[in-house]
Amino acid sequence: MRLPRHPLRTLALALATTTLGACSMIPTFERPAAPVPASFPQSAAVDAGPANAAQAPADTIVWRDYFVDARLREVIALALENNRDLRIAALNIERARAQYGIQRADLFPSISAGGGQSAQRVPGDLSPTGDSGVNRQYSANLGFASYELDFFGRVRSLEQQALQTYLGTEEARRSAQISLVAEVANNWLRVAATRERLALARSTFDTRKESLDLTQRSFDAGAVSALDLHQAETLLQTARADAARYVAMLAQDENALALVVGAGVPAELRAENLNEALVSVVELPPGVPSEVLTRRPDVVQAEYALRAANANIGAARAAFFPSITLTANVGSASASLGGLFDGGSGVWSFIPQIRLPIFEGGRLQASLDVAEIQRDINVAQYEKTIQSAFREVADALAERATLGEQLDAQRKLVEAAKRSFELSEARYEAGVDSYLGLLDAQRSLYVSEQALIAARLSDASNRVALYKVLGGGWQ
Repeated sequence: MRLPRHPLRTLALALATTTLGACSMIPTFERPAAPVPASFPQSAAVDAGPANAAQAPADTIVWRDYFVDARLREVIALALENNRDLRIAALNIERARAQYGIQRADLFPSISAGGGQSAQRVPGDLSPTGDSGVNRQYSANLGFASYELDFFGRVRSLEQQALQTYLGTEEARRSAQISLVAEVANNWLRVAATRERLALARSTFDTRKESLDLTQRSFDAGAVSALDLHQAETLLQTARADAARYVAMLAQDENALALVVGAGVPAELRAENLNEALVSVVELPPGVPSEVLTRRPDVVQAEYALRAANANIGAARAAFFPSITLTANVGSASASLGGLFDGGSGVWSFIPQIRLPIFEGGRLQASLDVAEIQRDINVAQYEKTIQSAFREVADALAERATLGEQLDAQRKLVEAAKRSFELSEARYEAGVDSYLGLLDAQRSLYVSEQALIAARLSDASNRVALYKVLGGGWQ
């Protein structure tokens, strides 16, 4: 079959036009300056020092290197595999990728092939010959319909918008993963701290039970007053109540850990006490400039949203200019199926259309205004994201600057309370002091030991918080 050359040349010219660079209406993107100081307050007070100067930047330390305990790493890996929030974030990426693919497809013509048959019966009184009959027509064609020549970059601007949205979704997943790793670590540490509190409460209960038994015998012998006996009973029941409360708290903490992990956590993967768990969280070198915030996934996501809004302005600007669409087909047609591809059966059609906006009642200008205002909103959101990130880091560094002193003071307080208890016990046994002094020393020791557990948990949680807010490596 020989087809006319003219429509083929026209079709080839139309397709070649699509390879030409479109006139982009997208404004030049400029990243807004970070509205925060160049360095964090309190960063010098918690600088890791010369020994850690060669360590990797905070935002590049992968969680496997930061959380060195094998049990905690296994729990984190379990969470990354099973956590439903992270799974939703991954599915959002797949959806954004598919949407980007749909938008990108508009840059190219949609070419399709088709074939068909039409049959029509004509009655005799309508036929020129006076005889009824059936008219048949067969056709086969190849072509494209309503393909827009993107002279002014409208389609390409929408494609860029979809691309930036997709990239921002990927950053959202990274941010979700960093948050998940930190949340798992904090829950794991909290379980360890509650286990230690429970062990301390039970140990204190046993000690006070022995003390109450001794006091009861002394009371029966007339050596101590009823007040001493009731004071000993009070301390015993306090420890008993604390033990019961920590049993419930431990169950709740383990449930919270299982929820964030997305599966049950085997008992062998849990730390029995906070001393054992603390070695699993290394010290993060915080001496970094505030510029590191621009690499945090949530900040990068906000930047991609700004880029998408910027691209949308290009699409709104291009709408003011003419749009040209092409529809073309080449093929063959015949009254009989056997003659469909015979010489002279070729057919073609070429339908260019141009649309020039003349009067839209202000719709196009309003659309451009909306796009520009949305860009300004995204600029403000980007700056707010950086400011919020700066405050998170500054708060964590401020806490870090005093945690060492708090821990040291709390340890010395426990040592002093323990020595005071020992002296009170010796003075009571020697008959120098009353039993109330011994009970008070016993109570102070128990309170200071509980406070030391809380201080050590705060120290470990702060290191996890620094890993998170500084955009710790998500790999």
